[in-house]
Amino acid sequence: MLPKMKNSIHTGIILMLTGFFILSNPARSQTATDSIKTTINKLFTAMKTSDGALLKTCFADSAILQTIVKNKEGAVVIKNESVDEFIASINGAKKDDLDERIEFETVKNDGTLGIAWTPYQFYYKGKFSHCGVNSFQLVRINNEWKIQYLIDTRRRMGCQ
Repeated sequence: MLPKMKNSIHTGIILMLTGFFILSNPARSQTATDSIKTTINKLFTAMKTSDGALLKTCFADSAILQTIVKNKEGAVVIKNESVDEFIASINGAKKDDLDERIEFETVKNDGTLGIAWTPYQFYYKGKFSHCGVNSFQLVRINNEWKIQYLIDTRRRMGCQ
């Protein structure tokens, strides 16, 4: 084998192995999708552990929270809640009282804007309460995903 060809083969093998180790390294940076999921999972961890301080870190300063429900007459109503009101309600719960179990159905991003669609089932003190879907809009601020807008549905029927 010619010396130049032998060096090229060695260089190719080294590059392939380096690429393999970089791609298989679990310490590599998270993807944007993984980072969005991490922020959302942190929200539900904070709820389950009644940790208002952790919960606050999930939201942008100007975040909007809304819930779509039906009133007693059956009309669709949109309820608004401030982040501070939400945090106060979480702080008022006991650890493990609030258990929202989500599935990541859709997660997308474009630079600094991210979205997530997460169907869920909510359990209160270990008993099923309701289900629905969360729609998250997130913004990447200072290299961290923050929830800017969260709207959800809540229902007791058609959950399974």
